[in-house]
Amino acid sequence: QNNVSSIQPLRIAIIGQSAFAVDVFNRLRQHGHIIAGVFTIPDKGKREDPLAKAAADNDVPLFKIKAWRRAGKPLPEILNIYKNVNADLNVLPYCSQFIPMDVINYPRLKSICYHPSLLPRHRGASSINWTLICDDAKAGLTIFWADDGLDTGPILLQEVCDVLENDTVDTIYKRFLYPVGVSAVARAVDMVANGTAPREPQTEKGATYDPMLNKPELQKIDWTKTARELHNFIRGMDSVPGASCLLKVPGTDEFQEALLFGSSLWRSSIPIGKEVEIQGTKSGIIHEAGLILTGSDGEYVNVKKVKVNGKMKNAATLDQISKQVTIEYTPEEKVLLESVRDIWEAILSVDIEDDTDFFACGAGSMDVVRLVEEVKDVFKVELENDDVFMAPVFSEFCLNIVQKSRGGTAQADVEYRAVELEVNKMKVRFPCQLFIDGEFVDAENGKTTPTINPATEELICDVQCASKKDVDKAVAAAKKAFENGEWSKISARERGQLMYKLADLMQQHKEELATIESIDSGAVYTLALKTHVGMSIETWRYFAGWTDKIQGCTIPVSHARPNRNLSFTRKEPIG
Repeated sequence: QNNVSSIQPLRIAIIGQSAFAVDVFNRLRQHGHIIAGVFTIPDKGKREDPLAKAAADNDVPLFKIKAWRRAGKPLPEILNIYKNVNADLNVLPYCSQFIPMDVINYPRLKSICYHPSLLPRHRGASSINWTLICDDAKAGLTIFWADDGLDTGPILLQEVCDVLENDTVDTIYKRFLYPVGVSAVARAVDMVANGTAPREPQTEKGATYDPMLNKPELQKIDWTKTARELHNFIRGMDSVPGASCLLKVPGTDEFQEALLFGSSLWRSSIPIGKEVEIQGTKSGIIHEAGLILTGSDGEYVNVKKVKVNGKMKNAATLDQISKQVTIEYTPEEKVLLESVRDIWEAILSVDIEDDTDFFACGAGSMDVVRLVEEVKDVFKVELENDDVFMAPVFSEFCLNIVQKSRGGTAQADVEYRAVELEVNKMKVRFPCQLFIDGEFVDAENGKTTPTINPATEELICDVQCASKKDVDKAVAAAKKAFENGEWSKISARERGQLMYKLADLMQQHKEELATIESIDSGAVYTLALKTHVGMSIETWRYFAGWTDKIQGCTIPVSHARPNRNLSFTRKEPIG
């Protein structure tokens, strides 16, 4: 960083918008320069651009310009307003408006611009996207002198970084282009102030102009591309505007537009999963880590998130119907949620209702960063940017953070296709499907097997008959739940409490359970009630007491005769 104190301060006109421009505004003031005026865009409804707020908060002359010209000519009244700030230099950190050359060339030191690519490569408004789409090994930024071309002016300075294989527009911007860009703009202004700023003409060799990716046809995935090209395109559109395709969500008959995010090259064997039809290419495979796509070269890409009908979903659960979860907030949580509402209102500058959508109100990626950091301070929970993308509606976001603060997730009711019988003077109701990964499902091959009441030889019902694929899926889900699920994260004492709760539930429903056991196995009802169910309840309670203790002797579950059931010796904590 230059020695700021030795630099002759300049009167700067900042022309632009966004949080990036705010940080440039603050950095230039830290370097001793005078912000003579800020020219930014008009408010969007009640939402004021962050740069406008920064100028107003610091008593800097602020001008919200709707348009700088009409019919190709500068508007005289706007030009006069601009000239009156008497700037030495224009700085355009991020500007979406067309600025007339009368303004660009008016200051004695002219104008400099920030551009997030290594010019002359990737001229245009979507330069970060194209850097990734084109699989460039290097990315970077350029500070250049503005001229009458599009990103064609002489280069003042450049900064370079490596592109990582799974970089997205968001990651490379936050990691390098944003923080280094702010420093680079400030350093460039200092160089202009002390007369050392170079003017290196851009060469046309290697120059590219890439179209702005604001048209639907430019956002569509081309399935003739290789897996690596697909990966580059998807990550180059992540998180804005999103790479689109048409797919049939399992359980539906029509193709729907879907946006894909979180891409990576898949180098492992193809996992077991459910197929999903994708227009123009081979079917994708939904599996526990996402959605597998196939490139034209036969190689694979995995995506982690899919946005359908405006709702972001984990690709791994694309085949699952979203179930409404409701929880009752405590008085303390209600107070904290009002603070969260205030944070939303401060960021979005709109009145926040339960159905307010964060992104529909104009929020960008830096707003997401701000929201996450401020809510973390209020609720004292770990949040990620994905928590906002996955729950962008205020009520959903509140539910998510409360669940996290309670240490888990609320559970929706488990749905199943029930068999109902009138037996033993009661109505019993039970499932006849497979229970895999937390839900009841039919067998993958559609097969069933009859279950017979051995006492009467009557058919009880047809039960789904698992295939090899079903068993593999169930084992994989159980392994994942055991190793990474909530059970492994809670304390031994909490595990014991849950086991006691299960025993209590069995005790509460023991007659019903014994009745089902009796008709299924042919056991005498009293035997089923006292032994099959009763001993199960005792066993759960026995192990629940073991979870947080150390024992070094052999202890039987009970002294029931003729034998002492399930005795064992352990010298380590159990559970």
